[in-house]
Amino acid sequence: MTTALGSRGALRLRLLCSLKSGLEVPRARPAAAFGTSVTSAKVAVNGVHLHYQRTGEGEHAVLLLPGMLGSGETDFGPQIKNLNKQLFTVVAWDPRGYGHSRPPDRDYPGDFFERDAKDAVDLMKVLKFKTVSLLGWSDGGITALIAAAKYPSYIHKMVIWGANAYVTEEDEMIYQGIRDVSKWSEKTKKPLETLYGYDYFSKTCEKWVDGITQFKHRPDGNICRHLLPLVQCPTLIVHGEKDSLVPRFHADFIHKHVRGSRLHLMPEGKHNLHLRFANEFNKLAEDFLQ
Repeated sequence: MTTALGSRGALRLRLLCSLKSGLEVPRARPAAAFGTSVTSAKVAVNGVHLHYQRTGEGEHAVLLLPGMLGSGETDFGPQIKNLNKQLFTVVAWDPRGYGHSRPPDRDYPGDFFERDAKDAVDLMKVLKFKTVSLLGWSDGGITALIAAAKYPSYIHKMVIWGANAYVTEEDEMIYQGIRDVSKWSEKTKKPLETLYGYDYFSKTCEKWVDGITQFKHRPDGNICRHLLPLVQCPTLIVHGEKDSLVPRFHADFIHKHVRGSRLHLMPEGKHNLHLRFANEFNKLAEDFLQ
């Protein structure tokens, strides 16, 4: 692996293994503390059937937005299980082509983040929520930023982590380092193969790399940097200071350009900080959302 990727690429791949360890989180079980169970369903939204999980009985609706190749159940086990069920109604969705929101197969046109943002908002409207707060991780954080900018009257508050508003040459090197899933560790591959099957998993990862690197060829590597000044909702940006998949300068940039946002640093946090430090993250998110 070191020969194929170079030492830097091998490091990035090991970091991805840490990132996707969250895929081994088991299916959420009933949350006994408040007597509420986790329900799963699919609904028609924008021409596709989107899968989601729902738990809690609170008036405050919170949507969890997963990262690349992720789904609600795989990326947010500790949040589905432990976020306050009296304060919040928690919905964890699978974006089209991910998790159980298939068919269709996942694709990455130039506007795929905008498409996800519209799907996410329209899903919550189909579920009859009048407003919603967003918790977005990685690609889901990008989707959350776009949703908040484009649908400001619908988004109440937002917490994002591991997100970036543009793509640099350094980012592209990271992405190319994880293109070939055959070089991933067995521990990392197994849960994704279980979820998708090897062929879909490997082909979708390659398509994702091509999809995300297309932004590097746009002016300033732009994904959504032009939309950041349009975000109106209270925003908390969380960044793990040991996150080598998304460097600190991305969090600083978002913090600078989202008016009134807060930046919270977790010294020991990596990209999957909400899984590694779930109790700390959940308390941080709950305190901010209340």
